Amino acid sequence: MTTRNPEDLLIREQLATANHFVVVSHIRPDGDAIGSMLGFANALRAAGKRVDCVLQDAVAPRYWFLPGAREVLAKLPESYDYLIVVDSADTRRAGSVLDGNVKPNLVVDHHKTHLNFGDVDYVEADTEATALVLLEKLPDWGLEITPDVAACLMTGLLADTLGFRTNNTTPKALRAAADLMELGVDLVQVYNQTLLMRTLPEIRYWGQGLSKLEFGDDILTTTLTLDDRIIAGYPDNDDADLINTLTTVPDALVSVLFIEQTNQSVKVSWRSVKGIDVSEIASKFGGGGHESAAGADIPGELEQVRQSVMEETKKTVVRARAENGKFKYQ
Repeated sequence: MTTRNPEDLLIREQLATANHFVVVSHIRPDGDAIGSMLGFANALRAAGKRVDCVLQDAVAPRYWFLPGAREVLAKLPESYDYLIVVDSADTRRAGSVLDGNVKPNLVVDHHKTHLNFGDVDYVEADTEATALVLLEKLPDWGLEITPDVAACLMTGLLADTLGFRTNNTTPKALRAAADLMELGVDLVQVYNQTLLMRTLPEIRYWGQGLSKLEFGDDILTTTLTLDDRIIAGYPDNDDADLINTLTTVPDALVSVLFIEQTNQSVKVSWRSVKGIDVSEIASKFGGGGHESAAGADIPGELEQVRQSVMEETKKTVVRARAENGKFKYQ
């Protein structure tokens, strides 16, 4: 596809010139991180390029069906020509992979709170998923959407829209899913793998969190501790997507999940109904995200972090109520 956009022309030329690529995404990678990373990587491989994918944290088994998911590295190779970061709002989100102030050649993202940290940052903050950005831009950059690429991008699209349930879902996203299906993607398989499949440890981990639910001031909250992880036999340091289940409770304007980490910090995830911008809360704690879905890694003990976060979250809800009155589901 021919394009006259100077930024597209620059990226297209750079991708055509380089031979050995590295594609990186963020810590605790979700479906959009993995789908976008593997989608970009497989498009480059189809063009005859050598590509390594790198993540600080392992790819969850539910995504192993994607081409290249089992070959992801844990650190950068010693040499390469071109470094790409996808679905990361700032350099810290890539974790140890970018330690040493490694500057990417290209960053592709869709987060409202994005801070430029690459030579070229291509950001569409109003787009539902980084995978959707790539579906549109890869052809402009001289790359083909092959069936392998399409499966990866469908995964990212479904993951970040929760199967087209988020309040920022547009007709464009639905048309994109249809286009990907026409390229051979098995929508049912990708939907089941991305959104429904759960291991026994994940279900047990959820149980630990669900047993501690608290609700008040229109805020639903719970906590996952290091002990919960051990009891459930859950091997990772995330929430196994429990936060997205909390959003199904109609009385909650905001859901907050606290996940205790091993380095004396707490991963906090927020979800909200339309009209309450939780990315502003996350930004106050060094995090970021979208209006209705945000997160932050906050240093400190669990109870200390919880108290500080709940104070700010309650202030936001009270202010939003004063400005907007009633919200959806009420």
